[in-house]
Amino acid sequence: MASPNDLQFQEFEEAAELLSADPGASTLSMSASNTSSTTAPVGGGGGGEEVKLDMSEDEEGQEESSELLGGQKAAGGFWTFEYYQSFFNVDTVQVLDRVKGSVMPLPGKNFIKHHLRSNPDLYGPFWICVTLVFSVAISGNLSTFLSHMGNPAYHYRPQFHRVTIAAIVIFLYAWLVPIGLWGFLTWRQGTERQVGGYSFLETVCVYGYSLFIYIPTSVLWIIPVEWLRWTLIMVAMVISGSVLVLTFWPVVRDDTRVMAVATVATIVVLHTLLAVGCKMYFFQTAEHLPTTPVTTAAPAHVTLVTKPH
Repeated sequence: MASPNDLQFQEFEEAAELLSADPGASTLSMSASNTSSTTAPVGGGGGGEEVKLDMSEDEEGQEESSELLGGQKAAGGFWTFEYYQSFFNVDTVQVLDRVKGSVMPLPGKNFIKHHLRSNPDLYGPFWICVTLVFSVAISGNLSTFLSHMGNPAYHYRPQFHRVTIAAIVIFLYAWLVPIGLWGFLTWRQGTERQVGGYSFLETVCVYGYSLFIYIPTSVLWIIPVEWLRWTLIMVAMVISGSVLVLTFWPVVRDDTRVMAVATVATIVVLHTLLAVGCKMYFFQTAEHLPTTPVTTAAPAHVTLVTKPH
């Protein structure tokens, strides 16, 4: 077995003989790799020329290549396309995982921490809102048609204005409410240090994905059965509201008790108003009035009797 002394660096005899024969021979120390440039004498004697080895360009090239391999790229300004492209930097697997998390909320699982993982996106929320707009508008038109089917006095007219109304309501809810909530939590962070918070993009992302459950629910609202519609809306509100409560309660629970309860209650109330409002406006129940037969009075027969003079 080799002893520790055998593993130590030693000078080679041939190198020592060469240095003794030509003291001016060029040498290069290993420490030169740590500096950007080094000099070494060339030629015999003590007056040899010095050659400067510049390694700065190689180091810069290595840094650039490491940045490219690491995928690091400086983000542009908000007026550039690259700035907004980062908000849509998700793949199908990530979007499906977030959709699954929005329809299957579990206690103790925070949607942002378990599904977003510091990579919020706008791709999923945008297309969820667009799909929900057309789903609610089209399903509402079909529901109205089926509710009046069989009524000879009803003439179907497609109500295209419902698409505009649905777009205004859904997109305002998906953007204005997160803006207000994010601003409120930011203000509470300045007042109460123990209060946490999320970024604006994370807040918008949570609200966008929480609306996914209403897409299949709005399709089932076509069925003209009132008790079934209210059952479906209650189930959708519980699932969607649970995503919001389980996400934002850990942030506000360290605040004062009144502010924490008021914040969660406001989130639930606004969410309920959206669901109930869409149900009442787009899926109205047709009232079938009993038809009464119209009777016309028989003309009275007038008999003129003339008296003889």
